[in-house]
Amino acid sequence: MEKKQVFAADAVFVSNESDQDELLKNIYDHLLDSGYVKGNFLAHIIEREHNFPTGLSTKTLGADLPNIAIPHTEGEFVNKRLIVPVALKNPVTFGNMIKPDEKLQVKFLFMLLETNPDGQAKLLSQVMDFLARTPEKELKNFLNFTDPEAIYQYLLQKF
Repeated sequence: MEKKQVFAADAVFVSNESDQDELLKNIYDHLLDSGYVKGNFLAHIIEREHNFPTGLSTKTLGADLPNIAIPHTEGEFVNKRLIVPVALKNPVTFGNMIKPDEKLQVKFLFMLLETNPDGQAKLLSQVMDFLARTPEKELKNFLNFTDPEAIYQYLLQKF
């Protein structure tokens, strides 16, 4: 799959938000305006995040890496297949995907937009592969970027 097809320059965000629901709403507003998602996307991604959290500890990839989250919902609420990177200036609390009762302070999101019901696993594995193969120092630097254009260009080159 072409990298340019899974990333869009107008779907890379940097957020000052510190509340999970508000963060998801702000991203949703932009994605809806751009036609990437449908009107009922927000309610479903929030509900899914509350019931099936997507926070991931990055401890296995490196000691000083910020935690990430990979929010997503069903394809029926999505218009275009994309990975939406979101850098967070403030940590946002997400439930841990592996241990849902555990809370993680997350600093970066890879929101998955997938129209195909069977495609989410592929997008998720692409994100996990990117994280696993990127050298720790480089990954730490990337996960702390606060410029949408720099994030976009990095992903086009390295993803």
